[in-house]
Amino acid sequence: ASKAPVDVVSHDEEAYLTLIGVTGGRPVGDALLVCDVGGGSTELGIIEPGRRPRAVGIRVGSAGLTDEVVRHDPPTAAEVRTLMQRATELIADAPPGHGGRIVAVGGSATNLARLASPAIVDGALRRSDLAEALLTLRSQPAAATALRYRMTATRARILPAGAAILDAVLAHYGANETQVSGLGIREGIILATSRAGNAWRRRLRSLAVGWGAPEDD
Repeated sequence: ASKAPVDVVSHDEEAYLTLIGVTGGRPVGDALLVCDVGGGSTELGIIEPGRRPRAVGIRVGSAGLTDEVVRHDPPTAAEVRTLMQRATELIADAPPGHGGRIVAVGGSATNLARLASPAIVDGALRRSDLAEALLTLRSQPAAATALRYRMTATRARILPAGAAILDAVLAHYGANETQVSGLGIREGIILATSRAGNAWRRRLRSLAVGWGAPEDD
């Protein structure tokens, strides 16, 4: 049987592909930050007028932060406070000064939206919604959360840390809310490869600002 090639993407490539997936490859006229809180890291893709797109990977993720801080199920109030404090400290390494729209993607964002309201997906998730989600996650074991909100127990266990990280991102950029999108890296890979073929990796940074933009040499 023939073997299909496997590409391992870097943190930066993941952020650029997620930007493409969220924007659909369309040029973005205003500042946009796309945030993906993963298990081991948080990826930020940033587009600002007049600047080349930036990709930032921060070494804080929901699984790693949970392992560092949480010892109880559900987490105690003290553990939640520590999650918030550690997330704030680690997100301080993110670049400053972004004042545009924020879009959150990935499992943490979509599952937190489900806790807040089934209608929030592809809508606005506010910091007050994150606070309410944390109260819910503190009130019952992970297995009960998983059953009630149709997610895995593993996801439910690390979701408080995901909420803390996403809240820290919003606070870092002076934002009160983020849009939640079900689009992301998978759609970005399809769009990038359909546009650039085998050259997608070399052209990825220019593709992130939208088709028709000046491309990398």
